[in-house]
Amino acid sequence: MDILSKKWVKKRPPRRVLAIRLQAMGDLVITLPYLQQLRNALPANTRLDLLTREEVEAIPMNLHLFDKVYSIGGGRDLKKQLLHTCLLLPRLLARRYEVVLDLQNNIISRMVRKMIMPKAWSLFDRYSPVAAGERTRLTIEAAGLGKCFAVSDFKLINEQEGIDLLQKNGGRRHADLILLNPAGAFETRNWSMPNYVQFARLWLQRFPGAQFLVMGTSFIEAKSAYLEAQLGNNLVNLVNKTTPAQAFSTIQQVKFVLSEDSGLMHMAWVSGIPTLALFGSTQSEKARPLGDFTRFMDSSDLECGGCMLKFCKYGDTHCLSRYTPEMVFEKAVALVKQIKNPENGIATG
Repeated sequence: MDILSKKWVKKRPPRRVLAIRLQAMGDLVITLPYLQQLRNALPANTRLDLLTREEVEAIPMNLHLFDKVYSIGGGRDLKKQLLHTCLLLPRLLARRYEVVLDLQNNIISRMVRKMIMPKAWSLFDRYSPVAAGERTRLTIEAAGLGKCFAVSDFKLINEQEGIDLLQKNGGRRHADLILLNPAGAFETRNWSMPNYVQFARLWLQRFPGAQFLVMGTSFIEAKSAYLEAQLGNNLVNLVNKTTPAQAFSTIQQVKFVLSEDSGLMHMAWVSGIPTLALFGSTQSEKARPLGDFTRFMDSSDLECGGCMLKFCKYGDTHCLSRYTPEMVFEKAVALVKQIKNPENGIATG
């Protein structure tokens, strides 16, 4: 895959680097482990800043990663975003960035890069079928700042926040916390709720010291209420009780994640947490979690796989309904065992 770029050629490291990622929370989160490795590799006196949107600024602002997080308002209205960007440009120009990592590649990010006129830059490939994390890695590497890879040694500004939230809402202090995340956007990305309950019961039979967690927005409120009714005090329900930054902090306490395609799934794998993703109509080659500690079950083996439709044309979402709780449980246990016993060898997910 060819990444459009102008490489940094000076012998010294750059003094000021700007990364740009403006999209949804999950897309922004995917960039963080690669930018963290860049931060670790750059000298301490090199400035690394981020330009993003107001609605997704919370997580990067809660990390000891960026010197400054700039955000543009305007919601999802492009005209308003452009206006906010124009108002912000004088501050960005004053920083005199030497390198711009355009991890977005849209009209706003391209305008900012061209106005800043950096000595080096690279441009994210939006259309490649390669996984988003890999495209992010290649984009950063293409700027000429050395090899790039993902690391998860994030330092949160408020590390205690997630622990406190769990304890205030019934979290048991020494329980292994398992996140259940039935948050796929469409019907064709949803595993059935009885399946989640049966998975949880199978898990408790094998690991009786575990406790489950569900969190997110009102979008999954009914699902979380169903899980709470079925699992009782074996479930911590934080739906509608966390900001994005609090959710990211809380997920650092989790031991394993079972998730549909959603932002929390990305928060989990970029944090280095063992994650099993369930993909229905999603094109998993673009959205899948990366790393030796992840696995996914998808529809790529089906003729209709990766259809991206909201409703199954066969009426039964059979790309996901064919995966029984027993099948998913065995896949999950195998992953956890391999993580605990790396000498057995772990294939990249």
